[in-house]
Amino acid sequence: MTSPYRRPVARPERSAAPRTAYLIASGDLRLAANVAGWPAQEALEKAVASAFGDLGWTVVRANEADPAKGHGFIDSQRMGLEVFKTIPADAPLIVAEAVWQYSHHVLAGLRTHEGPILTVANFDGTWPGLVGLLGLNAGLTKMGRPYSTIWSVDFTDRYFLDGIASWVQAGHIDHDASHVRPLPPLPPGPEAELGVALAEELLRDKAIIGVFDEGCMGMYNAIIDDELLNPLGIYKERLSQSALYAEMLKVPDTEATAVRDWLAAAGMRFATGTDEATELTDRQLREQCKMYVAALRIADDFGLDAVGIQYQQGLKDLTPASDLPEGLLNNVVRPPVTSRDGTRVLYDDAPLPHFNEADEGVAADALVTNRVWTAMGLDPATTLHDVRWGERYGDDFVWVYEISGSVPPSHLKGGYTGAVSLRQNPMYFPAGGGTIKGVSRPGEIVWSRLYIAEARLQLDIGRASVVELPEEETERRWAATNPEWPIAHVVHHGVTRDQFMARHKANHVQIAYAPDAATADKALLAKAAFFHRLGVEVHLCGDVNL
Repeated sequence: MTSPYRRPVARPERSAAPRTAYLIASGDLRLAANVAGWPAQEALEKAVASAFGDLGWTVVRANEADPAKGHGFIDSQRMGLEVFKTIPADAPLIVAEAVWQYSHHVLAGLRTHEGPILTVANFDGTWPGLVGLLGLNAGLTKMGRPYSTIWSVDFTDRYFLDGIASWVQAGHIDHDASHVRPLPPLPPGPEAELGVALAEELLRDKAIIGVFDEGCMGMYNAIIDDELLNPLGIYKERLSQSALYAEMLKVPDTEATAVRDWLAAAGMRFATGTDEATELTDRQLREQCKMYVAALRIADDFGLDAVGIQYQQGLKDLTPASDLPEGLLNNVVRPPVTSRDGTRVLYDDAPLPHFNEADEGVAADALVTNRVWTAMGLDPATTLHDVRWGERYGDDFVWVYEISGSVPPSHLKGGYTGAVSLRQNPMYFPAGGGTIKGVSRPGEIVWSRLYIAEARLQLDIGRASVVELPEEETERRWAATNPEWPIAHVVHHGVTRDQFMARHKANHVQIAYAPDAATADKALLAKAAFFHRLGVEVHLCGDVNL
């Protein structure tokens, strides 16, 4: 019987040829970034195809480069849906990343793809494919999609080649995870008791995190559903970035000037010029100071315990970068801001924990860290960093941790006097704005990451040291990455480069300082006890002294 209705036409099922893998590349949302990164992506894809070719495999690119755009990245979710229509459902699939990428461009296709998935990245400072890889891997982990992952500096090392061989032969790559172990029963003592007491206070009294728009930069992994977050005692106040911008417009120039004058008196420097397109200007700084004031006032309006500004996308087309305000919010000592009527200093003598790029895994972690460190009489300033890159220096593998400026000055050598504000890269930040650039001071830190795996919240936590490198080595690493951003030279305790890359479920990592190793161990114990009492599955990574 003929149907009177217009029914969809079924697509013919496609099958992959033997020993053939399809390749896709998720890109940025910003055309300028995709065009700039395309040569690095082409080099990566050539190297990957060569490695597969040596094993008798063919790599087929799922979409051709677009001459009009000047690149071949999948640059929107819609484009991702269309590209996946051309890929056999059971084909081995390579997601190759040489740059930062927006995971949501390809997650819909990856969620339903039936063949084995391999994520591959360059291990390079200039083009942060490894950062994009970690974000994508975290998204795949969150949605329960099996995948394998690998990375390389030049794609000729044995680790990479053996990994590729394993994937084509067995459909998976196994990495060493011997550095990870479940949290054991904690020894009784004041630190464990403190963590439990603080957790019970949070469960009883609850807390609110203010989120200025969710889903920044395609980070699916950075959104924690209410059903997982609320049992921790943490609730979201969903706010619009348009409200933040509107509040900025209400801040008088005199208040913005007072913030900048305070920073200058504290010793912070500003590398200013007059060209709005390429230099940091006084106008840009004035708007950033207004954002700082506006964020505190909105936080006060809603009684927030932490706040996260998305900035990208949205505000980047309206106003300078949020990174300068973010770093100030995370610091204990910072320019005072009063309520609108001038009667109260807001969040006086304390940070308002800020979770950069509205990363809610950072939000819960920062809130817990703030409470533990404050209760222990430590500096509660905390921040996230991009896991940006690293190389061996002497006997150690020294990571480059960088974030776009939102590091609290107390983390820097010299504090405010060691900080200088430089203009953000116009390619990513068309409206400009200043950073808080500096070198993180040597010292003992606790690092961690809260993430979703197997449909529940989990925390990886470990110890590391921020080390001091010679000035010329610091400058070399800055030149290889982002010289306008703050940098931390980090050595993990008992975790190798490849162990960390294979395990870490985010492009971000959270850090907080302690005055010495013994105190850092105690703070880690209290923080682990806090999260364990909240019901989070805690994993110790590397050498941890409990």
